[in-house]
Amino acid sequence: MPISRQTDPEPLNPFILSPTRRQWVPPGPLQPEWLPMTPIEKMAQTDYDALIVGSGAGGSAVLWRLSEQWAASGKRIGIIESGPLLLPTHGRNLPTMDQERFVRFFDNPLHTEYIGKQWPEYPGAKIIRALGGRTLQWNLVSPRLSPVQFKSWPISYREMVRYYLLAEEMMSVTTDYAKGSSIQQTLLKRLRAQGLADAQALPLSADLQASQFGIIHSNVFTSSINFFAAALNIRPFDLAVHVRANQVLIDKGRAAGVKVMTPDRKSYTIAAKTVILSAGTWETPRLLLHSGIPGKAIGHYLVNHPKLIAIARGSRDQFGEVSGVASLMVPHPENSRILVTGIGPDPEQYYWYAYEEKPYLNELRFRFYCQGTMEPQFDNHVYLVPGTEDEYGVPRLQVKFTYGNEDRVTIGKQFKFLEKAVASMGLELESAPRLLPPGEDNHECGTCRMGVDPDTSATDAFGRIHGISGLFVADNSVVRLSGPAHPTLTTVALAIRTADYISGQAQS
Repeated sequence: MPISRQTDPEPLNPFILSPTRRQWVPPGPLQPEWLPMTPIEKMAQTDYDALIVGSGAGGSAVLWRLSEQWAASGKRIGIIESGPLLLPTHGRNLPTMDQERFVRFFDNPLHTEYIGKQWPEYPGAKIIRALGGRTLQWNLVSPRLSPVQFKSWPISYREMVRYYLLAEEMMSVTTDYAKGSSIQQTLLKRLRAQGLADAQALPLSADLQASQFGIIHSNVFTSSINFFAAALNIRPFDLAVHVRANQVLIDKGRAAGVKVMTPDRKSYTIAAKTVILSAGTWETPRLLLHSGIPGKAIGHYLVNHPKLIAIARGSRDQFGEVSGVASLMVPHPENSRILVTGIGPDPEQYYWYAYEEKPYLNELRFRFYCQGTMEPQFDNHVYLVPGTEDEYGVPRLQVKFTYGNEDRVTIGKQFKFLEKAVASMGLELESAPRLLPPGEDNHECGTCRMGVDPDTSATDAFGRIHGISGLFVADNSVVRLSGPAHPTLTTVALAIRTADYISGQAQS
């Protein structure tokens, strides 16, 4: 359908919450902004070469890469976010945050929607509606999927290497967070002595470099805001927050733009030659389904990581004087589908940087996770529920999800391996490991997974929706979660690859 223009002689600034936090009002003329904003009225009068929906890991990576690839061009890039300007950095970078304040801040229903409360089969699900999304609070763990785990993908590990390298460079991925720690070295030595030879330091997205040469290294922990900053220093782009996309527009088989709505229920149309959906594993298929985009696999093949958690402890006197922290991962030596990660001591207080006194501990506590790999099932899916439309006119999602027989076998092996790993470190479990409810791993993927066959995948190898030119997906939903590695690094690498494809197509 063709795009129609809307005009407003007196455009408003982006919306903010009123002091009552219940009514949306436009800000005054002196409302401060730590990132340049564009009024949605102006965006509705602009023809964009690329419009990005969502500002999490995938959306921000696309924004940065397109800004870099189109730096010398006159092409227009726009990005919209349904939430507010919440934080200018990862929450743990703020000197006022301790663990209690950090948890309480992100537990606020004003920006965290616990959608799993309505999903009996997936109760742990949540959405953070804010610029940066869940990257404002993620745990920064950034391993790659292994070469063998790409066998089910439409692209090879070899092709992904250059994009993993770009992602790791942009995200400052390092294994040095616990470097020099006697706790780390002691635990790794014990693991390796017990036959777990692949035990290693955990890759974290953390900038540990001191500021030098006039370059600021103030944000230790990475969030999407890092990508926004990098893009902003390359070229201008348009950004609007508090803008909810509620329909993708298609004209003659190709993307034409997006219909959006503001909190005061005003509707606008934003025209774009290319639309990149980066709203996440829940909201991206919801928008596609509501827009009537064809595709048998859209919303299907939902996967996560079956995840165990356990707390272990050990006496302080078994470690050296320069204790430090532990940050490690232990791949299963015979099963590439299982991975243990561990942090400590006292992950609630000691592991993360904080502006607070840390008293001497006679006993150290560590938190361990064990992640497994699911078998993708078509029947694990999200779907729209007619008659449950939200305030933006989009039906709410419901989820069908269960672990299959093979998954249950994997989970049983996870329990055994986690217990073995903890024992190999000379630590004692406080209680038996427990399986987290689905959703609490925050690793949901696959609802728009990439592939070759349109019957079993939503996008092609570049994240483009099958059969629709100019419509792409760049978020966790495209990831085929074929291994136990955390998905964020892979999502960012794929998003950079998608941006390269888009910029290449525009130049051809």
